[in-house]
Amino acid sequence: MPKKITATQGLLAINAGVFVLMYFIMPGHPGLRKNLPLYFPLNADFQIWQFVTSIFTHADTTHLLFNMFGLFSFGSLLERVWGSKRFLIFYFVVGIGAGVIYSTVNYVQYESIASELREHGVTQEVFDLMDEDDDLRAFASALETQHAEAIDEVGVEKIIKLMTTYRTPVVGASGAIYGILTAFGLLFPNAKLSLIFLPIPIAAKFFIPAILLLDLFSGVTGFSIFGGGIAHFAHLGGAFIGFLLMIIWRKHLSLPPELQYTE
Repeated sequence: MPKKITATQGLLAINAGVFVLMYFIMPGHPGLRKNLPLYFPLNADFQIWQFVTSIFTHADTTHLLFNMFGLFSFGSLLERVWGSKRFLIFYFVVGIGAGVIYSTVNYVQYESIASELREHGVTQEVFDLMDEDDDLRAFASALETQHAEAIDEVGVEKIIKLMTTYRTPVVGASGAIYGILTAFGLLFPNAKLSLIFLPIPIAAKFFIPAILLLDLFSGVTGFSIFGGGIAHFAHLGGAFIGFLLMIIWRKHLSLPPELQYTE
């Protein structure tokens, strides 16, 4: 009798399949590029289903491998503890929740800058130009020719932040993986973990909070030791939703004594 495919194996296969489709079978296809990643809610390319599809979309091979390594290493263990159904519910709730929190933070930041520009006379017609082309040339040109004073008052750095937020989609299962890490840390607080560049085993109860604090620092300051293009608030969002689910499920889960965590 053939061995049953686990939920973790199924998720790994879907992620790999979407990656092959996007980068090898249909590379650069506009339908995939515009419909699968999660765009900013005010962007014309935003669709509600992107909160799900973006979880299976990755930027490059390294991004895919890191996330799938986390899914295989920690997700497979959680699935054995919870069962496939509960694990899948957890995976999708934290993944979608991470996207919602990330989008909300981006919206607040965007609106803060947009409000400053509106105070200096920038109209909605100018903002609408951000949907005209992918490189935002029309919007930038309108600002330079019609609202030079607004650029001086608000600052180029903030305007670049606004444009980047509006046009750059988020991809990847990182939010779901951070939720899985958080659950793992609560279930197995004394398990020893380590990173490739820090090969010193550290208990999960110290390791995972340290990673989250690093993400919080990078998200607030914009400085990241891992480079740019990282959705830090998606990571934190996934961890937060994962923590909430663990608090709720703690009252209902019946775990063996050796797997239970304490206050």
